Amino acid sequence: MVTTIAPSFLNLEDLRHQWGWFLALGIVLILLGTLALFFVPAATVAAVVFLGWIMVISGIVEAVQAFRVHRWGGFFLHLIGGVLGIAIGLIIVFRPLAGALAWTLLFAAFFTVIGLFRLISAARLRYQHWGWVAFDGAVTLVLGIMLLVGWPTSALWFLGLALGITMVLRGWSYVMAAFALRALPELLETAPGEVRRAA
Repeated sequence: MVTTIAPSFLNLEDLRHQWGWFLALGIVLILLGTLALFFVPAATVAAVVFLGWIMVISGIVEAVQAFRVHRWGGFFLHLIGGVLGIAIGLIIVFRPLAGALAWTLLFAAFFTVIGLFRLISAARLRYQHWGWVAFDGAVTLVLGIMLLVGWPTSALWFLGLALGITMVLRGWSYVMAAFALRALPELLETAPGEVRRAA
C-alpha cells in the first residue's frame, strides 16, 4: 500500500518544521516596526538610504547587463539608464534629506493620480462591489493630497511611518503564519480527501 499526499499539504508539512523561524522573524519585524514608529524621522532616513542603495545596485546590474548584450541596439539606452540609476542612488544615499523630499513628492503625486483614477472609474462603471474600490480610491486620494499640502514637512514623517506600519503588519502576518504552520498536523488529520491510498 502506498500513501500519497497532495503536493500543497506536502509543502506545508515541510514548512511546519520551520514555524519557529517564522515566529521569530515576525516578532523581530514587529519590534523593528514599533521602533520605527517611535523614531519616525530616523526611520525615514533609513528608508531613503535603503531605497538609494537599491537604485545603486539596480543601476550596476543594468550597466553590467548592457555590456553583456553590447551588440544589441539598445546598448546605450541601458548603459545610460544604469549610470543614471547609480548616480541618482548615490545622491540619495549621501543626501538623504533631499532624497526624502523627492520620494515623498513622488509618492504624493502617485497617490493623488491613482486615487482619483480609482474613484472616478468606480463611480462611472459601478460594477459589483464598486463601493469598496471607490473607498480605496478616496482614501488614497486624501493621503496624496495630505502629502502634497504638507510637503516638505511631510517628508520628515511619511516614509518612516509607512516603513514602521509595513514592518508591523508584515511581522504580524509572519506570526499568524507560524501559528498556522504549528497547527498543521491537526489540519492534515481532519482534511477530507487529501490522503489517497493506492495499491
